[in-house]
Amino acid sequence: MITYLYWGCTLFVVITIFTVMFRAGHSTKWATIIAGTLLFVSWSTYHFYLQQIFVKRWGGVMTISVPEGHQYMGMTWKEDNLWLETYNPEKNQCRFAEYSRGDLLQGRVIVKDCNPR
Repeated sequence: MITYLYWGCTLFVVITIFTVMFRAGHSTKWATIIAGTLLFVSWSTYHFYLQQIFVKRWGGVMTISVPEGHQYMGMTWKEDNLWLETYNPEKNQCRFAEYSRGDLLQGRVIVKDCNPR
């Protein structure tokens, strides 16, 4: 819900700025540039900073895919980063993968000869 509120407010501000600039006689070019810049900054802020904070603290929505051939074992939060544990039966390895903000710094720990069962 918080995600929808964030994007609703962002779109409201962008449309309002575009409309005010257009009615004030400014060129459509500048209104479009400013609106586009604001949308890009909003997207970057959400993707690289706010997404996991929204999910963890305020009940946002986030989708993570388990790598092909791996089995899901569990996940946990460490501060604002999510750690996912999977098992690869072909290689007999457990993998702990960190999903940090914006996927910039993703830690990965691989345990060889892991036998979870």
